[in-house]
Amino acid sequence: MAKRVAVIGGGTSGLTCIKCCLDEGLEPVCFETSDDIGGLWRFKENPDPDRASIYYSLIINTSKEMMCYSDFPIPAHFPNYMHNSLIMDYFRMYAEHFQLKRHIRFQTKVLHITPRPDFPHSGQWDVETESKDGRREKQVFDAVMVCTGHHCHPHLPLKDFPGIDTFKGKFFHSRDYKNPEDWRGKRVVVIGIGNSGGDIAVELSRMAKQVYLSTRKGSWILNRVGDKGVPFDMMFNNRALMWFLGLLPVGYSNKLGENQLNKRFNHKLYGLQPVHRVFSQHPMVNDDLPNRILSGTVSVKPNVQEFRQSSVVFEDGTVEDDIDLVVFATGYTFSFPFLSSHIIPVSKNKVSLYKYVYPPALERPTLAVIGLIQPLGAIMPISEMQARWATRVFKGLCKLPPMSAMMKDIKAKENEITQRFSTLHLT
Repeated sequence: MAKRVAVIGGGTSGLTCIKCCLDEGLEPVCFETSDDIGGLWRFKENPDPDRASIYYSLIINTSKEMMCYSDFPIPAHFPNYMHNSLIMDYFRMYAEHFQLKRHIRFQTKVLHITPRPDFPHSGQWDVETESKDGRREKQVFDAVMVCTGHHCHPHLPLKDFPGIDTFKGKFFHSRDYKNPEDWRGKRVVVIGIGNSGGDIAVELSRMAKQVYLSTRKGSWILNRVGDKGVPFDMMFNNRALMWFLGLLPVGYSNKLGENQLNKRFNHKLYGLQPVHRVFSQHPMVNDDLPNRILSGTVSVKPNVQEFRQSSVVFEDGTVEDDIDLVVFATGYTFSFPFLSSHIIPVSKNKVSLYKYVYPPALERPTLAVIGLIQPLGAIMPISEMQARWATRVFKGLCKLPPMSAMMKDIKAKENEITQRFSTLHLT
């Protein structure tokens, strides 16, 4: 009898998990809280609570050649960088081709996932769910794949912004931004210089009277379009270049990358020079921001010090009056509300997982976290590789090392990250 695997979430990672389970002769049951596949990539005018939501114009930052699943190429007539609606078209084709939707239970929320009393022997889990009509059900599964991602709860740190309660304009998190039409001729502050902050600032700058982009620490800006018009990620994410950069001292490889980015525009001159090195943090991908800064429609500002009714005071002492809108592009936090906190402890929005997949302390390796990563590149092929490995571990075809070895590996990776951040400042 085939082992039953619970897949939590029907987005980018959940779909490939279902496919990999079927490839290995496992029986997947996917639980999806919404009424459709696609997760983060499905545009909704009114987003579901406790999940990320995209804006109408969003285009992916990775090229189709680098983001497709290995056994289902994206159609040749699709553009290199796809609008979110085309990404959904691709997911639907993938799901239909491999007949994945028959394994998904839509509008079903996972309430609790708990190890069974005989877990040290069986590795099995009790999974309690609730359907849209309120009916609860408890089932036994041989393994669990958690595919809920890291864009769960909008992070809106209002306590860090004195006077926000006096602000007379409107403010909201970037998840609630959908299109720029309502803000024609207005004055806007966008807080945060991640990909969402950059995209929203650029788009609003074409409608608004003025956009101020507030950043605490700046960012390195990558182009989608690389040398000779080739997608940047196809040039950058290749073995030869990674091998070469790996041979160089970290400081020197950072300097090479920074010099290359500064050839297009001088980050310091544009007010975007970050304190961190280019390979130590996730960069922004945005082709248009330098043009909007140069045209004055986007003005780069330091962190917000305080709000005074309709005015915004920045840390450099400048004050901008008559602000109509503030968009907090301040990211997300994630959690696993259906799991006991000791199974996967989350601290400061981070988890300690072996190879970013396995909780090291479980007696049996029957729970895998898939897609909880922020790569410099596409998440789809990484989720697929993680899912392939996990399903083979579930079947006993691959074995994990002892807990001590897993902890040592996790610690080594944490130390490497700490070391990178200890040499953040430019030389």
